[in-house]
Amino acid sequence: MIYVALLRGINVGGKNKIHMKLLKETFVRIGMESVTTYINSGNVIFRDMKHTKLEITTFIQEAIFRDFQLKIKVLVHNINDFENMMKIIPDSWKNDESMRSDVLFLWEEIHRETLLAELKIKPQIDTVIYVSGAILWAVDKGNITKSGLQKLVGTSLYKNMTVRNVNTTRKIYEIMKELHEIYSK
Repeated sequence: MIYVALLRGINVGGKNKIHMKLLKETFVRIGMESVTTYINSGNVIFRDMKHTKLEITTFIQEAIFRDFQLKIKVLVHNINDFENMMKIIPDSWKNDESMRSDVLFLWEEIHRETLLAELKIKPQIDTVIYVSGAILWAVDKGNITKSGLQKLVGTSLYKNMTVRNVNTTRKIYEIMKELHEIYSK
C-alpha cells in the first residue's frame, strides 16, 4: 500500500528542524520502501505492505524521537484516503494570490463531522467542507484576516490537526499515484 506520513510542526519558524534527507533515511531504516519527501514541511510518501496505519504511525514517531530527539505527531493516510478526498476538493480551489485553500488533516481524537459546529466558520467569508479525515477550508485572500480559520490557530482543536494547502495536497497525491503505478505493473 502507498502511504503518506504528514508530520506536524516540523521546520516551522526555526523549530523542530529535521533535514528531509535525514528524515528519508529514518524511514528507510525502519523498513519503508520507495521513500520520497516533498517540501520541507514533513510530507513523506512511501510504500509498506506489512503493517497497519497504526503500527506505521507508531514506528515513525518512535524513530523520529530516536533519531532527532523530537516528539512529533505523525498522521498516516493511504492512497485510497487521498483519492476519496481528491474527488471532493473543488477543482477551482487553489492557493495563490487570490485564494487560500487548505486541507486540515484531523487526528482521530477530533475526526468527526460534528467538528464543523465547533469551528468559527464565517459563511459569508469561509467555504468549509468536511471529508473523512479532514476539513477543507477556502477563503479569498482579501478576507484572510476576517476568516474563522485565523481563530483556529493555537486552540486545542488546532493541536490535533496538521494543515497543508491544496496545492501541496494535490502534489502529494500525484506522487502517491506515480508510486502506485510503478507497483501496479
